Amino acid sequence: MIVLGCAAMLAGCDRQTSDNAQPQASSGAAAQIGQIDRSHMGSQLPDFQLKDLAGGELNLASLKGKPVLINLWATWCAPCVAELPQLNQLAAENPRIKVLTVNQDMDKLDKVAAFLAEKGGAKLEPWINPDNSLTFQFGAATLPATVYYDASGREVWRIIGPRDWLDAEAKALIAEAR
Repeated sequence: MIVLGCAAMLAGCDRQTSDNAQPQASSGAAAQIGQIDRSHMGSQLPDFQLKDLAGGELNLASLKGKPVLINLWATWCAPCVAELPQLNQLAAENPRIKVLTVNQDMDKLDKVAAFLAEKGGAKLEPWINPDNSLTFQFGAATLPATVYYDASGREVWRIIGPRDWLDAEAKALIAEAR
């Protein structure tokens, strides 16, 4: 099951295919790429353990009290890497929210912090989910995947695929959670 999920993620973020190699379908997950998805609105923040590179743990359910933006990314995913400086700026400019980036590279765990710093994500904490169970929880067959929770730990929206995190629409979306 994990192997199939990883294969689906790799297929969704493939730097070597042309823009029209995966045309948008008329229905299903492909039609949702880049769109705001509110179908899970109100769902509780999942009870997952993340790890940092030093072996520390973070329980997602413990983050209640302020809005949380969870971004799943990987070093091999070009759109994910392109978002890192914007997510870094979002974190720096919005101290009222927690921007949580969770790396999905199972074979590069020791390089995540250095990679973040090198790619413009110095303000982002390097968290990992070694078994990628959070990816499956969110149904993210494509990276990047971002899910936003309000201060009470209830989902507000999610976006599968890349987005401009500094435009006016993103600012309005971030302002939705109190």
